[in-house]
Amino acid sequence: MNAKRPNQAVRRIEARGEVYRIAAALFDYPLAETQQALEEGRLQQVLSKALEATGAHSLPPLPACDSLQALEVGYVAAFMMGRRGKPRIPLVGSAYPELLGGQSPGGYMLNVQAFYRHFDLQAAREDEGHQDEPDHLVAMLEFCSLLCHLQIQALNTGRDPGPYQRAGQDFLQRCLIPLLTALRSRYQLEQADLLAAAGQDLDATLRYLLQLLPHWAEQQRADLEQEITAAGSDSQRIPTVAAGQGLWD
Repeated sequence: MNAKRPNQAVRRIEARGEVYRIAAALFDYPLAETQQALEEGRLQQVLSKALEATGAHSLPPLPACDSLQALEVGYVAAFMMGRRGKPRIPLVGSAYPELLGGQSPGGYMLNVQAFYRHFDLQAAREDEGHQDEPDHLVAMLEFCSLLCHLQIQALNTGRDPGPYQRAGQDFLQRCLIPLLTALRSRYQLEQADLLAAAGQDLDATLRYLLQLLPHWAEQQRADLEQEITAAGSDSQRIPTVAAGQGLWD
């Protein structure tokens, strides 16, 4: 029994990280490989299994765009173009006034970046990722996936996973969940206009994730909170521009 429980815990964390990685790939600019994996159903199958392993429902049957061009049209119309040159549904947190909490967009981004700097992560360079956008949804999802990887490493080597659990819970609560919630609300407001402008909606799997991820991420935050409480760890937080606070370690 004792040997089985850690294996189950690791599998759940692995699945959590897998959901983050797949979501990051889907919300990044569409690639031919992504479209092919969607069309063949491979990506949905892996995502469905990962969701189930985290305690969520599996994916329902979802049709895929039949070409890369179709996938790009919906993506560009939703996340890159819109009125007066601004995206209908921005993928960066600093674009949503309700997330700023009185901060400037620059201050908000600095607070998000503080999480990355704590783990010695550097900003993207050239074609490595989203340059100067630490608050981009893809960057946030990839960071959460990294925290899962670090937590698994700690468990497998007998080290304390607490710092990564606390960082994950903190980041979800303060950064990722608010952005996911804002994206869901904005999509609901913009869907009719998106259809009229682009002639087609987002890919069905992306639409489903926009609706699912806020609730799913909140459940992961609650699970991490339980893990922290069970381990007797203090719930410490990272310093921000607005207020100095303790670190996770």
